[in-house]
This record gives sequence, C-alpha cells and structure tokens, in this order.
Amino acid sequence: MILDAKSWNQRYLEDNTGWDLSFISTPLKDYFDQLTNKDLRILIPGCGNSYEAEYLFNNGFKNVYVLDFSEKALDNFLQRVVNFPSANIICQNFFDFVGNYDLIIEQTFFCAIDITKRLEYAQKVHSLLNINGKLVGVLFNAPMYEDHPPYGGSVEEYKSYFSLLFELNIFELSYNSVSSRNGKELFINIQRK
Repeated sequence: MILDAKSWNQRYLEDNTGWDLSFISTPLKDYFDQLTNKDLRILIPGCGNSYEAEYLFNNGFKNVYVLDFSEKALDNFLQRVVNFPSANIICQNFFDFVGNYDLIIEQTFFCAIDITKRLEYAQKVHSLLNINGKLVGVLFNAPMYEDHPPYGGSVEEYKSYFSLLFELNIFELSYNSVSSRNGKELFINIQRK
C-alpha cells in the first residue's frame, strides 16, 4: 500500500477514516487535564482531524502545533477550530520536519506509518524534543493488519525502538480507553534521555 501524502489526502476526501473517533481519546483527555503549564510547546504529528489539538487549544494551551501531510485533514481541523493560529498548522512530512517541543502527542500516527520506519520515528521524535521533553500517547497493543494501516505491535517490539532514547516512565495497558479499543491500547509517557 502506498502511504504518501496523496493517498492519505484521498482517504480524508472520501471520509475513509475508520480510525477516527470523532472526539478526543479518553487516555489523552485525562492526561491533558492534569497538565498545569499552559506554555508547553506541543506537537501533534500525523494529527489528522486532531480532536486532541482542539481540546488543548480550547483549554488555554496556545503553543499547540499540528502536523500532517494531508491538506484535507488540516482543512477539516481548521473548519472546526477557526481561530487556531495558521502559523501552528504545518502541512509537511513528519520525517522532514524540524523543530523543538516540550511534548509530542501520539494518537494513531505510529500505527499508520510504514512499519519499516518505526525506529526512524523514535529517532525523529527524540530529535524534535527538548531535553527532558516527553512523548505521550497511545499505541495499539494488538496484532492488526500486515498489508495496510493500522499496523499493530507489542510492548516488546515498541520498547526495542524507544528504550535506548527514552526513559520509559509509563508503558502499560491503558485502563481508560474507549470501549472499542479497550484492552488493545498501551498508554505511554516516555521522556527524552
């Protein structure tokens, strides 16, 4: 399967987005509700419709950046969050992107990239985070598809990508996933070494 900008954009144009919850995922909402520093620089790569960015922005986090290479996904987001700063909307390939952030949010992006790029993803996240910056989010902890996204995985596999670059503060089964993902998600909170 071709996983380029054109094919992803087409999926959004056709509303072929079965992974999309149409609301913020519970594990991330609960995590965001604990954050007190509204000045954090936050990146959401592969953001898609990004209900997470909408929630953060509407709750006073003004340094939120969304990144996707689907113009339609970003347009969908901007239609819902009309006052979101245009400078914080980035249409670019994640692997070519450069920046510095305190927090990177993972929500159905890792499972959508080519599985041969998983180590590169971990390295890229590491390069985008400030010292002591964190990657927080959910990963599928179940076998999924082998020939198209979402690609699943396991704790052992994921740790092999992240353990050399990050302190694995939390890497456990999510207790508050939405019902359709209950028992299939890991919540991660890992810190750049």
